[in-house]
Order: sequence, then structure tokens, then C-alpha cells
Amino acid sequence: MAENKNFVIGITQGDINGISYEVIIKSLSDNRIMEICTPVVYGLSKVASYHKKYMEMPDFTFQFTKTAEQLSTKRPNLINLYEEEVKLDLGTSTKIAGQMSERSLYAAGRDLKNKLIDAIVTAPMNKNNIQSDKFVFSGHAEFFNHYFGEKEHPCLMMLVSENLRMGFVTNHIPVKSVVENISTEKVLQKIETLNFSLKKDFALNNPTIAVLALNPHNGDDGLLGNEEQNIIQPAVNQAFHNGINAFGPFSADGFFASGAYSRFDAVLAMYHDQGMIPFKLLGKDGVCFTAGLPIVHTAPAHGTAYDIAGKNIADAQSMRNAIYLAVDILRNRKGDEKEMKREEKRRG
Repeated sequence: MAENKNFVIGITQGDINGISYEVIIKSLSDNRIMEICTPVVYGLSKVASYHKKYMEMPDFTFQFTKTAEQLSTKRPNLINLYEEEVKLDLGTSTKIAGQMSERSLYAAGRDLKNKLIDAIVTAPMNKNNIQSDKFVFSGHAEFFNHYFGEKEHPCLMMLVSENLRMGFVTNHIPVKSVVENISTEKVLQKIETLNFSLKKDFALNNPTIAVLALNPHNGDDGLLGNEEQNIIQPAVNQAFHNGINAFGPFSADGFFASGAYSRFDAVLAMYHDQGMIPFKLLGKDGVCFTAGLPIVHTAPAHGTAYDIAGKNIADAQSMRNAIYLAVDILRNRKGDEKEMKREEKRRG
């Protein structure tokens, strides 16, 4: 792994018909990015040139390279993954766009596995058009968990902003399947993963975690459901017994409306929209982070935005923050490794 400002950050191109290239180019045109890392985009040189042209950024240039072993530290890099022409249909989901998204993910994943890059930042992909015989995952978190994780210790999808960190017990599944995918063991495992990540990745010594209820009004003592009593509360109690500062379950509506979330280092939601909606209302320019993996993966907390693709109006701050967070986590992990080595040395 590289030292501090020389961290190599791989960036996947996402869906070429969305706003991915626009937010990538806008982010990498900020000189502050080059001061903290060496970025390398896994993409298509001709597609990048097209986007740069309509964005009217003639002074921005990529260093085109064939491998991550030949990178410039003076300007952003791009590894061209496909030599043939690729048809662009801005604002439209196409199969070729999905195929290029998949190619980019696997190329970056291989280089991360081979330690040629230090972290991956993924631009938004279309979860439907990327599906293939090889790619059968419902999102980036699920893909990286399969590629780098351990089946018995699944990863945790997190959303991160300046004022809120949100973890999820379940990820990209239908609402009707949420209950059958929640158990005391799973909630406890997610609490433990979140607590570990807050310490290792965010350098918090004694983090506090709020756990949300599943049902309205915390189940109203079983009137509106008993998952709180039978599943969630036992997990919170066990986590607390194990030395984790976990509290709850809290009724989600009052928890966010009262501002109680601000008193905790992180919140654990039971399902996607329960956490995603308040986060997007409260957490400006947020970032997705896949916790619980040996690798660092972040992403902007927005989608392909087909409706504004090609209009040069996309806000790149979330993508920029995703790069910043990846570097911050790498630094925290490196500091944690140094502290562990110092402790081992002290102990002889």
C-alpha cells in the first residue's frame, strides 16, 4: 500500500450514459485531489473525450495508460478497457453500457487484489443493465462482499456525511422480504461490524450506535409487531453486554424528527428506505462506504441521473467526497496498523 498522498485510488466508470463521467471529470479537475492521491479511472478513452468536449473543458487531460503500473502523479490517469467504438445513448439504459460497467468493476477489482491500487471509488452504475451470467449482484456492496469478503462475515453498507453515519441490516431487497431477512444474530453481527468500522475506519475510540425499530411506534408493545421484542432488543442487549455502546431500538420517525440522531456516532437502520430517506434529507453530499471488508470501497450517494445526463449540470461534490473519504479511511487504517505494531513492540 502506498504512503499517504501517494495512495492510488481506482475509479470505475459506472454507466457511460449517465452522469458518471461528468462527476468524475469535474472531481478530478480539482487540483486538491491530485495533492492527496493518484487517481486512475477504469474506463474508455473515447467516451471520456466525448464527455470532456461537451463539458467544454479543453484544459483537462487524462494520462492514458495500459496498466496501473504506469501511472502519472502529475495528472489523472485512465486505463482504456476497450479499443472499439461504443455507442453512447445519454440518458438511456443500454446493454453495452452495462457490459462496460461490469468490465470496469472487474478490472479495478483485479488491480486492487494485486495491490496495484489502494482503494476503489465506484461511479454510479445501473443495477439492471449490468446483470449478466457473471454479474448477479444487486449492488456494489454485494459485489465487493463476494469478491473480497468472507461469507460468514458479510459486509455492511454505510452512508456517510458530515453529520450522520447510517448502516443497514438489509441492503437491496424488496420490502416484502425485509422481515424474513432480519434475525437477532444478523442484527448483532451488523452492530459488531459497524462498531469495528467506526473504530478502525473512522478513528473513534468509544463510538455510540443507535439501532432503529422495524415497526411503527417501536411495535407498540407487540400491537404493531413483535420484531422489536423478539429480535432487535435481544441483539442490542447482547451487543451492550459485549462492551459495545449500542442503544435502542428507537422509533425511526421520532428519532430523526427530534434530532436524536445527532447524539450518536452512527445509526443502524433495518432496511434501505428507512435509513436512505432521512440520510438524503439530512446528509448533504453523502458517500456510500462498504464496511467490514479488508479493502476500501466508497461511492457517491446518488444514481445514474439519466434525466440530466449530458447537460453539464451534475453536482460533483458527492463524488469528490467519496475520493476524500477513501483516502481518509486508508490513512486511518494505516495509523491503526502502526499503533498495533507499536503495541506489539511494547509488549515484547
